[in-house]
Amino acid sequence: MNRLSDLGDFLRTRRAQLRPEQLDLVDYGGRRRVPGLRREELAQLAGISVSYYIRLEQGHDVNASDSVLDALASALRLTPEEHTHLYSLTRAEPRPRARATPERVRESIRVVVDSLEHLPALVLGRFGDVLVWNRLAHSLLAGHLPFDSVRRAADRPNWPRMLFLDPQVRELFCDWEAKSRDTVADLRMIAGSHADAARLAELVGELSRKSSEFRALWSAHSVQRCAFHDRRFHHPVVGELTLTDELMTLPDDDGQRLILFHARPGSSSAAALTLLAELSMKGVERLPPQEADHR
Repeated sequence: MNRLSDLGDFLRTRRAQLRPEQLDLVDYGGRRRVPGLRREELAQLAGISVSYYIRLEQGHDVNASDSVLDALASALRLTPEEHTHLYSLTRAEPRPRARATPERVRESIRVVVDSLEHLPALVLGRFGDVLVWNRLAHSLLAGHLPFDSVRRAADRPNWPRMLFLDPQVRELFCDWEAKSRDTVADLRMIAGSHADAARLAELVGELSRKSSEFRALWSAHSVQRCAFHDRRFHHPVVGELTLTDELMTLPDDDGQRLILFHARPGSSSAAALTLLAELSMKGVERLPPQEADHR
């Protein structure tokens, strides 16, 4: 991963999403070879020279002033998250390419996660590694994997990898396409602040090689920080249920996030989640094949 190329790719993809007919622009004439704004048109909207914009898009200059970045964000109609991402691509300080020790969860956070017996809870590391989960989160998301795999750094499940490369996790989401888009957009947002992280580069490289769907989403350069969503699940044990996921950044833990799932009180999804909690406490992660066939 390279901040210079990432900046150019981000600007190009955002420019391609705008249509000239939406904006009050001088008509430069000529047949358009690609959709979206020309470089000249975007430079005009941002009030900068064409030659300077080309330098930015070609990655020759990442030291643009705040006023230039703000003008580009306005011209490109960036969302607040995209605006932040643009800054991160031009302001991010290089980080160490390797860490001496694997990520660890504070013991107090581990206690909180374990105590939430009736809510699925887990903590994701800065690049999506599952650092800890309770029994119910494990049963909900990955009952086919060993529960204690999160205790060994080398074996920890990684959420983006599971989502794109594990067929059973893929089948869990009724709208996998939306979930995958949100996950990649969130990973792009993270990448803007960790452009030099070897762990992230390895993950993106692996997923790009093994998943054409990830590769296409990654090349789109969409950015969006995940906060909460309503998701429909098709669980192999308790069937369909709708849950809200809440993602909360742990402020003292370098990008780690606590994730909780909950259902609307009194709903069929709440009843299904209660049943799953009871089964998970008994160690029932999946139905026997003959029961699953007749469920």
